[in-house]
This record gives sequence, structure tokens and C-alpha cells, in this order.
Amino acid sequence: MVFWFLRVEHVLTRLALAIAILMLIVSVSLGFYQVLTRFLFNAPSTWSETLSRATMIWCVFMAAAATFRGGFMMAVEVIYKLVPKPTLLALEWFIGLCCLLVLFVLVFYGIQMTQRVSNQTLSALEVSMSWAYAAIPVGSAFAMLAVIARLLAQSCGLEALGPMHDEAVEQEIAATSAMPPATPSEPRL
Repeated sequence: MVFWFLRVEHVLTRLALAIAILMLIVSVSLGFYQVLTRFLFNAPSTWSETLSRATMIWCVFMAAAATFRGGFMMAVEVIYKLVPKPTLLALEWFIGLCCLLVLFVLVFYGIQMTQRVSNQTLSALEVSMSWAYAAIPVGSAFAMLAVIARLLAQSCGLEALGPMHDEAVEQEIAATSAMPPATPSEPRL
């Protein structure tokens, strides 16, 4: 059952990340188009800024699932170094439950906000504003699945505790690999 849930979550998190990447590409392209029309052609586009803002909102909320799944939004690495190993799982669960609480609030009130603005339209697009606001509950729901999957995988021993990378180790590796080893006759700079 856990493996099935983790597989489904993996596919959904990849889907959320693909949507986030697509929305980022669209947002940047529309921003470039806006600059071209405003400064090169001296005739600013009336719709591109609004759509660019909406796609950036979708990008941020959809990318949250992948960042939660990797533990990047929940990690303060110094805490993981200070807490004894046996209590790391309890720390992960505490952090995960706090994140789930915040994400649940975002889903709950995001749905209400989306319904509340459904009669309003985005300026210059004649599209319901609820399409932009829907990013809040949708992205938060994807992120909730990612947090639950992370906690399950760590509890079953399928993943290591803590963030998926260690910046201190990465910096040490980068520093030692950038400089060739010194020979006895050559002093190291």
C-alpha cells in the first residue's frame, strides 16, 4: 500500500513540477513580449502582464510540491546536526505535521477565495479570476501529498532523514575538487 501511494505521489509530483516549469516558461516569455511591445514598439500589450502574473502564481504553487518532497522547504540544516539521530524521525514528523497544517489552511481558504472571485474577471483577458486563484488550493493539495509521502518513506526507512542534500558536504567537495592536490615540492596556494 505504501509503495503504491509513493508511486502515485511520484507521478503527481513530477506532473506538478512539469506544470511549474511550463508556467515559468510562459511567464518569462510573456514578460519578454511585454518589454518588446512597451519599449520597442511603443504600444504596450494590455493582456500579457496579467497573464504573466497568473502563470507565475501557478509556477510557484505547483513547484512547492517538489520542494516539499525533497525536504528543501522544511530543512534548517543546523537543527539536523544538533538533534541526536534517534530523535530525527520525531523532528521530521513534527515539521511535517506543521507543514500539513499550513497547507490544509491554504487548501481550505484557497477554495473559498477561488469561489468568492469566480464572478470577477482578470483585466484585459475576460477570463474568470478564479483560474488564477485556483493555484492556491491545487498547488497546496499537491504539496500535502508530497509531505505525506516524504513522512511515509522516511518512517518506512526508504529515505534518509533530513534534507536530500547537505550543503556543507557539497561545499567541501567543491572546494577540494576545484584545487588539485599539492605535491611535496609545490606549495598549495
